[in-house]
Formats: sequence, structure tokens, C-alpha cells
Amino acid sequence: MASRNYYDVTEWPVGDPYRDIGQVMNSILADVKSRQTDSDENEGGKPGAVIYIPPGDYHLATQVVIDISYLKIMGSGHGFTSSSIRFNFPEDEWADCHELWPGGSRILVDLPPAPEDEEWRGAAFYVKRSGNPRISSVEFAGFCIDGLHFTEDGSEETNPENTYTNGKTGIYIASPQDAFQITGMGIVYLEHGVTIYHADALSIHDNFIAECGSCIELRGWGQASKVTDNLIGAGYKGYSIYAQNFGALLITANNIFPRGASSVYFDNVARSVVASNRFHSFYPGMLTFRGNCSENMVSSNHFLRDREPWPPMYAHDNGLDDLYGLLYIEGNDNTITANHISEVIDKKHIRPCSAMPVIIHIVSGRGNYISGNHIVANTEMAIEPDGKESSGFFAAAEGAVSQKDSCFSMQVDALLAVKELETLDVITVLVEEKAVKNTVIDSGSDAQVVMNKKANAFRATPGIGR
Repeated sequence: MASRNYYDVTEWPVGDPYRDIGQVMNSILADVKSRQTDSDENEGGKPGAVIYIPPGDYHLATQVVIDISYLKIMGSGHGFTSSSIRFNFPEDEWADCHELWPGGSRILVDLPPAPEDEEWRGAAFYVKRSGNPRISSVEFAGFCIDGLHFTEDGSEETNPENTYTNGKTGIYIASPQDAFQITGMGIVYLEHGVTIYHADALSIHDNFIAECGSCIELRGWGQASKVTDNLIGAGYKGYSIYAQNFGALLITANNIFPRGASSVYFDNVARSVVASNRFHSFYPGMLTFRGNCSENMVSSNHFLRDREPWPPMYAHDNGLDDLYGLLYIEGNDNTITANHISEVIDKKHIRPCSAMPVIIHIVSGRGNYISGNHIVANTEMAIEPDGKESSGFFAAAEGAVSQKDSCFSMQVDALLAVKELETLDVITVLVEEKAVKNTVIDSGSDAQVVMNKKANAFRATPGIGR
């Protein structure tokens, strides 16, 4: 016997899912609510439903509004592929491509841009419910949400597809919720991938969320949630992972690509863990703690900062200079330990000119514990055909451009460019005067650590032969 609580969007009699899957899903949700009216029937009564999206392309012209618990919207493939790469090579080469667009169970967001003061109107999925209990156990799994195109934003960017602006959001959760899951999704080319307010026991796991203005934004406040095992990469204007007024957040085992303004940005976050991630950024401020960020642990991560190797994005950055720090910390009693931090950049690209880049910057607070971090800073020099010295990093990239190779190949070449490295002088840890009673151990030599060593505790990394 088929369950009445399982719905296939292609078999529902109301609407055409290929032209407007939003209308179809809203009709399905209305049916669920009309049938499940009793809140206590045999110790149950409202089991919720599953909405299935088979592989295919489904336009969404009507926002899906979710106000029931125990709902799972699922597809049969996240369908992620890079739209940015394709939009940045000549259109006359598109005919030779195996495919042009993301695929799988794919929703094409056709909503018009939202007014600036009503961001939620641009969301494909809008979740909101008042009253008690909180809306619970809504799941998004195994399908693609594609914003299709970015638009002009008034900047000097000549290709609108590189602005990361279109007023669209994939999933927007506006009310307090419990035990939501976002799993196995492909989310691409949206100004905001996932925006969630007041999360409790949220799981964002094993997704591809990339080429969005911002990828994951946990706003308002929240607790006891996790962002794990994702592949993430925001644009230069936004954040790969942002959290505000959060406690007990676990961020682990993520691979975060450039070019987000920050890989992780905490605003008044406490007692949370950032561990065993791989972070890659083209800009300072990779990990930023603002406000009263306290008792957080940042451990066993790999941080890599280098410079943009792809010509279409050369002109863009996040506006921060190299004195800001790769890790920027405000707050008390945070632990930053056992991380590997690499900076590979040609001296001519350091800003301000001739400055000594800062790696870990303790701006304010007390009781922060910085220990056992391995900090590697290099500038790679190579000889160009004209005999001039240039960055080997960029020599690899420029060679790839001349060979009309892919963005993928260029970035791999840049990542693997580890020969002929020259040491780059950096400040491994800078502790500002107003930050006191902090401890810095084995994270730089006496010359590399700049701090008031009478107001803070310090032990230098042992030198060779000492």
C-alpha cells in the first residue's frame, strides 16, 4: 500500500512542476495540513510528509512556504557543477561542453530580485512558524538549488556573472527551529545559499555550497549545532560560514575554498569548536572572531593563504590588508592550538607595501591561549622568459592561461607550486597592547612574536642548535 504521506512532484495533479515547482509544493503542503489536523491521535497524528523530486529541471516561480514539522524534501542527486568557470570562458566554446548547467534533481530559481528590506522574499524555500512548539525536523536532502545568474551591481565588474549579487536565497529559515537537517545538497549561484535564524540542534552536513555570495549564515542566535563534512566556497563579498550569538557550534571536517571574504566569521560566539578543517583563502581575515568571542577552540586545522591565480578574478579582494591577520581574534579565553598555517605570497602583492604580514592577530581580550602552531611563510620566485623575476605561483598560473587550460588546472598548479621557495618575513603572532594575560607558546621566535611580554606569557619556538 502506497503511503498517503509520500508525494512525487511529477505525479501531483495540481500545477506543472517543470514550469513552477513552487506552486506544486505549496499545493502538496496544503494537502498535508488538510489531512493531518489532529495533534494527538493514538499518540501521534501529524507524521508529516516526504516530497520527492526526481532528476530533472524544475523552474520555481512561486516561493515554497513551509510551516509544518516532520517534512523531508528530497531528490536523487545534488547536481552541483561550477557555473563560474563556464561563465568565464568564451561562449563560442560552450558548444563543445558535455553539459552547461547544474543537473540532478535541480530547482531553477526564477524569483524576481527581492527588495533590500525584505530579503526573505528572494528565497526559494521560506520556513516560518510561530507558536509552540518550535517547528522541528524539516529536512532538505539530495537536490540542487540553482540561482542561474548573477546581475550587475553598479561596480566596475565587466562580467555580471562575477558580482555574486542577484537577491536570491536558497533556504531561508526565519523562526526558531529544532533538529533541522540540510544534507547532500548542491547550492550554487545564489546571493545567500542558506540563511538560518535561531537554530537549535541544526545539522548542515555533506553538501556542496559554493559560488554563492555567502554560503552558510547562522543569524540571530542559536546553540548546539554542527557544520560538518561540507565543500564550501563563498564569493569575495561574503562569508563561507558566518555565525552570530551562537553557543556550542561544531565546525569540523569541512573543505573551504577561496574566495570568501572570510572562511569562518564569528560574531559573539562562545564555547564552540573549529577543528580539523582545511581552509584556503586569497585574502587576510580567513578566520575572524569579532565582539566577545570567548572560550572557543580552534585546533588541528590547515590554513592556506595565497593569491588569486585566475585572471577573471584578479581585480577582486575583501578590502583587508596584510596587517589585519589571517586569524583575527577579539575575545577572551580562546584556544588556538596545533594548527598548520601557510602563507605563500610574492612580496610585491603585500599591502601596505613593504609591510610584514601578520598571521595571528590578538586584537583584544585576555586569557587567550596560542600554542604549538606551525606557521610557514614563503615567497616563491621564478625567472620569466624575459629574465625578470616573478612569483613562481603566478608563473604557473600564467602558463596555464597561455595554454588555454582550465581554472581547475590553474588552481591545482598553484597549490602544487612548492619548489624554489624563499622565506617570507612575517609576524607570526601580534598581541595588541590592550590585550593582556594571554599566553603564546611555540608559535614563533622571539623576533616573530610582537607583544608586551610583561603583560602576557611567552615562550618562543626553539631555534635550530639551541
